[in-house]
Amino acid sequence: MTEEILYTPEELAAKLKLSKYTIYEMIKRGDIQAHHIGRSIRISQTQLELYFMLTKKAENVYQGEIIKENDIKYALINGVKINVSTDLEGTVKVSVRPEDVILSTGILNCSARNMHKGKVADIIYDNNSAKILLDIGIPLLALITRQSMIEMDIKKDDYLYAIFKTMSVKVLK
Repeated sequence: MTEEILYTPEELAAKLKLSKYTIYEMIKRGDIQAHHIGRSIRISQTQLELYFMLTKKAENVYQGEIIKENDIKYALINGVKINVSTDLEGTVKVSVRPEDVILSTGILNCSARNMHKGKVADIIYDNNSAKILLDIGIPLLALITRQSMIEMDIKKDDYLYAIFKTMSVKVLK
């Protein structure tokens, strides 16, 4: 297990180009979680990532429960099992970046452990990219190029497979 990075409020302020007073206010308001160690305050890298995940309204963020089946860990989210690599247990937040999701018309023989069949619920596109909302039992957003969408002839109500690696799944407390 890797050692967690801990920042002082001053170090975090410098990293984010904010004043240390702003960081202290964010902690006081509960915007960002912090560890109180004696009289010192430390913010972990995980707490910082959780703050970013929640404030930027990240897509594909879910609350789930870590379960173990045959020595394989999953995050169970509304009945959908997402293969995860984590030492955490219990209730967690899980996220998958839309750009880490691969779409396929069929099952692929590959190293990715997460392969979920779903129905295209919505498509939003511009000149370069397409956001494909897939219902796999939970809403999952995939970001692909518009060219890929055209070549795959993706339409609403089509069935596709969402594929992503276990290591692409972020798990936080």
